[in-house]
Amino acid sequence: MKYIYPDWPAPGQVQALSTLRAEGVSVGVYQGLNLGDHVGDSMVDVAENRALLRDDLPSEPCWLQQVHGTTVAYADNLHERVAADASVANHTDVVCAVLTADCLPVLFCAQDGSVVGAAHAGWRGLLAGVLEETVAAMAHPAEQIMAWMGPAIGPNAFEVGSEVRTAFVADMPSAASAFQGAGSNKWLADIYALARLRLKQMGITQIYGGEFCTYGDAERFYSYRRDGVTGRMASLIWISDARAA
Repeated sequence: MKYIYPDWPAPGQVQALSTLRAEGVSVGVYQGLNLGDHVGDSMVDVAENRALLRDDLPSEPCWLQQVHGTTVAYADNLHERVAADASVANHTDVVCAVLTADCLPVLFCAQDGSVVGAAHAGWRGLLAGVLEETVAAMAHPAEQIMAWMGPAIGPNAFEVGSEVRTAFVADMPSAASAFQGAGSNKWLADIYALARLRLKQMGITQIYGGEFCTYGDAERFYSYRRDGVTGRMASLIWISDARAA
């Protein structure tokens, strides 16, 4: 299976990856490794895709019912799917996971490898504070946490209305730098820059990733903005059980 692996200095026991749409058994608009079971794809195909992914993981991922909110689930004790947009774990081989197809997946880990987290940040969740809530749930000083931003819609493709820019700037004036004018009441938003600003404001200085564009790379990525009905990629992170190595 082909994956994107974060290019970051995470400790050795921390394992992380983002899936690509290549391979997999889904067909039509979901062609490839669609992992979303809520987008209209064949449930049989999604189950087979998830089984293919599961072969490369230590346990079944803790899938969430993502609602563009700020709730953080504690994956260590998660026995059923809950409505949340982030999860954290400090036990080994517990896989935190988020699904995306333009929204920003952010993976977190403590520098000592004792806790990890995954967050799904669309613009609504980003503005509402899903990254801040995830970091708070990790219960470590922000300066001891690093973050990796996975595949999301790029700054040349993410068009939003003026109300979105106004809301971000009202919350953080420096967010104005993350928007470029695109015509009457339209703006191009840089979701990576917006996330980076919020991470830095928390005190996180080790921030990596942010070089992808799901919208512009149909071969590798699903994109809701580009295609409407489409599949989902997953970004996952866990603490490996070193004793099994």
